[in-house]
Amino acid sequence: MDKCTKIKIFNCLLLFCATNFFLYRYFSRPDTGPLISVRNTTIKYFKGFNFSQYLTGIDSRHLTQVKNYSNLEIGTPSPSTDIASLQNTSKTAPVISNATVMLPPCPLVPPRLNGPLATYSQAGTYEDIRAENEGLMPGGRYKPPDCTARHRVAIVIPYRNREEHLKILLRNLHPMLARQQLDYGIFVIDQALPGKFNRAMLMNIGYTEAMKRYDYQCAIFHDVDLIPENDRNIYSCPEMPRHLSAAIDKFNYRLPYDGIYGGVSAINKEHFQLINGFSNMFFGWGGEDDDMASRIRHKGLKITRYPMEIARYRMIKHSKDSGNEQNPQRFALLKTTSQRIETDGLNSLVYSVEKVEALPTHLRIVVLINEKDIIKS
Repeated sequence: MDKCTKIKIFNCLLLFCATNFFLYRYFSRPDTGPLISVRNTTIKYFKGFNFSQYLTGIDSRHLTQVKNYSNLEIGTPSPSTDIASLQNTSKTAPVISNATVMLPPCPLVPPRLNGPLATYSQAGTYEDIRAENEGLMPGGRYKPPDCTARHRVAIVIPYRNREEHLKILLRNLHPMLARQQLDYGIFVIDQALPGKFNRAMLMNIGYTEAMKRYDYQCAIFHDVDLIPENDRNIYSCPEMPRHLSAAIDKFNYRLPYDGIYGGVSAINKEHFQLINGFSNMFFGWGGEDDDMASRIRHKGLKITRYPMEIARYRMIKHSKDSGNEQNPQRFALLKTTSQRIETDGLNSLVYSVEKVEALPTHLRIVVLINEKDIIKS
């Protein structure tokens, strides 16, 4: 076969491939795309319809994510559908507020993490903190504006008479959680006077009140005086209960003992229900975290931790609180954890909500606890 013949064959093959390619492109165009739900409106868009143009001008802070894909349907165009006209009208469509569109999932690893953090030791007003954090909504709610968060997290802070500490914590916490691309809300559970402080019960109440308001997947229980020092300490929903504050400066960034579970911890909804939450019996300081660790082990779960160089916290120095003296019953109670776990916890909560306040940086819920009612129940 001479050279001229080879060139002719090659050209024929090239023409054949190009023809097949264009035929494939023409006949393989799908008819429809997914349906996009917009509040008070349903928009079907098709291949060739630029939906991003339709939403031109919408402030991304007004967008909310579709909770699950089961709510989406497939739109089928009628024979008279003119895709070109959809493209043309989309360019001049009016601005839609409070739209609900499906955003892509956030990356598995948040891209804007810094690692070790320079923490704030001073704090201004709640309004100042809100102004520093774009996208933060009243009541301490935040969602990533450009992707669908992989974790819906309730941050629960048991609290009484620590406003300066709370402001410092929130000023450090909000920017970190935003970089971690979480769908989160912060719930400050404020125990009204009189009465002994019951940290564990406040965390049970915070969990209960948070789940009433949103479909959170897990809870982070956070002491008000612990400031995270590394944003790779992700406040996500763990497969197993996670002790986040493993390395605290007060303890020279070392774990005081293997079974410790206090300070800051994370647990998913299923596991928290399984262990019946925290005990409600620990009035005063001490014992409730060890009781929680026993509950976790009793149900066959395992406490996990990030590496110590990541799970670092700075503790705000403070004096002892009045009404939070050491609990003399804590050692006796720790001997009966397995006996109480089924009846002492989420299913035996007795409290009253005195006030709910949506502040610029958090939702404050003031609750009244009666120790006699708890002991009796």
